Amino acid sequence: MDSERPLLLEVKNLKTQFFLDEGIVRAVEDATFRIYRGETLGVVGESGCGKSVTARSILRIVPRPGRIVEGQIIYHRPIIKEDGTMATEIIDLTQLDPFGPEIRRIRGAEISMVFQEPMTSLSPVHTIGAQIEEAILLHQNKDREGARNAALEMLHLVGMPEPDRIIDRYPHELSGGMRQRAIIAMALSCQPALLIADEPTTALDVTTEAQILALMRQAQEELGMAIMFITHNLGVIAQMTKYVIVMYLGKVVEEASVDE
Repeated sequence: MDSERPLLLEVKNLKTQFFLDEGIVRAVEDATFRIYRGETLGVVGESGCGKSVTARSILRIVPRPGRIVEGQIIYHRPIIKEDGTMATEIIDLTQLDPFGPEIRRIRGAEISMVFQEPMTSLSPVHTIGAQIEEAILLHQNKDREGARNAALEMLHLVGMPEPDRIIDRYPHELSGGMRQRAIIAMALSCQPALLIADEPTTALDVTTEAQILALMRQAQEELGMAIMFITHNLGVIAQMTKYVIVMYLGKVVEEASVDE
């Protein structure tokens, strides 16, 4: 898969394993693929084939006792130089401390993720607004008021009904579709270069699913970000992506354009 666009992320021979008392689980075994700036890569495969663990490996949030044992995750970070021209900084994410400041600067700001089940991704004791504002305050040079205005803007962007009212609501007061919009607003709040969407429409009805997919396409056009779209719904893949990789038993077994 070669694109005219610049390369954004390159996963090379990635191996992520879980070291259990019963033995070693080889969740990701020699996975290799590329993601280009502004394009959408579809990742399909049956449950348990390593899709989500690959996504978590990129963000360096693999839960213990799992860890990356081999391979590289090369992030071609787009940077704007003082003279206004674009340059690229090469970072191997596997070499960063998962709890260190470098990965924290990237995670959530430059590479962010929309998880499968919004209820487990949102804090039940904080309002939607407070959670989006926290992401903005962490990664952007804004005060509380600026962060709140930016959060409102993001809720408008994701098509949240009555954002001025919803911003002070708690997750349990929202419907599934509204929670998913809030999660997407949070993921997009720092205008990431890459959005990893892990089955973002699984628990939603067909109408809401169509709205969320349209919203992600619109956000991609406006922000120019790349999307890694993980799903086992081939209809969604056909609608959302240009290239697709198929994973099986932790390996990338097939790679082609959607039409092929």
